[in-house]
Amino acid sequence: MPIYNAPLKDMDFILNDVFNADAFWQGNPQLAHVDMTTANAILEEMAKFSKNVILDLNRNADEEGAQFENGQVTTPAGFKDAFTQYAQGGWIGLGADEAWGGQNMPKMLTVLTDEMIFATNPAFMLYPLLSVGAGMALSYAASEQQKKTYLPKIYSGEWAGTMCLTEPHAGTDLGLIKTKAEPNSDGSYNITGTKIFITGGEHDLAENIIHLALAKTPNAPAGSRGISLFIVPKYLVNADGSLGERNTVAAGSIEHKMGIKGSATCVMNFDAAQGYMVGQENQGLAAMFIMMNYERLSMGIQGIGASEFAYQNAAQYATDRLQGRSATGVKSPNKVADSILVHGDVRRMLLNGRANNEASRAFAVYVAQQLDITKFSEDATAVKKANDRVALLTPVAKAYLTDTAFNAVLEAQMCFGGHGYIREWGMEQCVRDLRIAQIYEGTNGVQAQDLIGRKVIKNQGAVIFDYIAEIRDFAESLDDSFAIKAATLNACNEVEQVTQFILAQANVKADFANAVAVDYLNAVGLLSFSYMFARISLAASSKTESFYQHKLVLAEFFAVKILPALNRHIQNIESGSDIVMQLPEDYFTAQA
Repeated sequence: MPIYNAPLKDMDFILNDVFNADAFWQGNPQLAHVDMTTANAILEEMAKFSKNVILDLNRNADEEGAQFENGQVTTPAGFKDAFTQYAQGGWIGLGADEAWGGQNMPKMLTVLTDEMIFATNPAFMLYPLLSVGAGMALSYAASEQQKKTYLPKIYSGEWAGTMCLTEPHAGTDLGLIKTKAEPNSDGSYNITGTKIFITGGEHDLAENIIHLALAKTPNAPAGSRGISLFIVPKYLVNADGSLGERNTVAAGSIEHKMGIKGSATCVMNFDAAQGYMVGQENQGLAAMFIMMNYERLSMGIQGIGASEFAYQNAAQYATDRLQGRSATGVKSPNKVADSILVHGDVRRMLLNGRANNEASRAFAVYVAQQLDITKFSEDATAVKKANDRVALLTPVAKAYLTDTAFNAVLEAQMCFGGHGYIREWGMEQCVRDLRIAQIYEGTNGVQAQDLIGRKVIKNQGAVIFDYIAEIRDFAESLDDSFAIKAATLNACNEVEQVTQFILAQANVKADFANAVAVDYLNAVGLLSFSYMFARISLAASSKTESFYQHKLVLAEFFAVKILPALNRHIQNIESGSDIVMQLPEDYFTAQA
């Protein structure tokens, strides 16, 4: 039976010691209601819920899956009761505005509660996750009446939310969507079209589902400039807030997937369904990106949760498993064999996973802090800088955190040997469930293109250079005794130089940036992790307990064993794009 214990001490360390969250919160009038005592109490409650309620549902959810029959979806056994407990506990509205029934907690805190759910039952987590994202989009763009009608019900869990973008012929290029929105005399619209890959498009967890759907009005401009956003409820809502008749939007089927099988991924058919425009006509994509970027950061958190879950189970297995002998002599003379922890390769894999978990968690909290500044700060300059930083790092948070997590989960599975391939140990499900995080909300390759194109080249590197300057200033403040100091400063120089190289090449070769984008995202990810370990090292250095000293050892391991991979990515970038782009298309389909 898989185990999981929320890493509460690590979470407290990141918040309290690395980011001095108490001072940050108390320094902002809108967050002064939060302190570390409150934060730790919330984290402890989520640790109980994730371990005692939804962990045990995870394997059954994978085996049973969401079931579809005649347009109705039934979630796996136990999901409905767990969702009710989750909603009644106030978790859906944890970070939402108090005006709509939320608790107004900072993102720095909610990324950690989300991590625990993703660690124990990612399929379950996707249902409330989409509701939170829908609420954010509505908070940003909806009218006051729309907010009053929908947000309290979404945050209470009585109603759920979805994000309806993708169509059979239109994925990343949303400008190609064909879903139509025909205006009615009463101000509503008839929405007609088909959306695919809709998480939670139909289920039995809530009494109503509020679909946020992208569609085009009759005279909309071509491409993405002509996209509007609409509320399309499963059940229409009467003037008094009660539910009315069933709307003409329904699930046509659900997908049969590699993983997260307890999460219903639906084909949704809109047949002149009644919808209501959110915000301005042809401005829907901006509102939807509020939700999409929230989901992208959440995918990174899904990676952290999976990697932490896999590490804990692999470390326990490696401790218990007696197999072989130490190369330096018998460590356990009274046993038939030593634990596999005596083997260097097992330790390498576990250290890779642990380093990934701690750097990823710190990075997620760092990005979350920037989001909190954008939402709560009254300093316009700080808000502008934080907005730039969030835009720069969102693709890194989504792609790098899921890529490194997937590698960490694979290595954790390898620690089990043959048992890692067997269902009872939970590792093969963990691998399958996490794989989607690298794909949905824009594949990681698309994230890399977004980073290098829109976030670096478009502004001639201004934002990334500012980020590098912040990292360099911090590293230079460290004592020379920290191994991570020189490593981080060197990484700053290398990423800065390769960014300048990219800017120069992009002016000469139009296809250059696309071909090297993934290597560049990995370079920025490695630099970011080095920055996080620099901050972790400083926070741990003044304390003598083994918990903190272990942080310093892990930072040195990262500097010596993981960060050198930066050189390979930079070499790949500097080797150019010709060998990738000069081949004709028929090269990829021609038979030998």
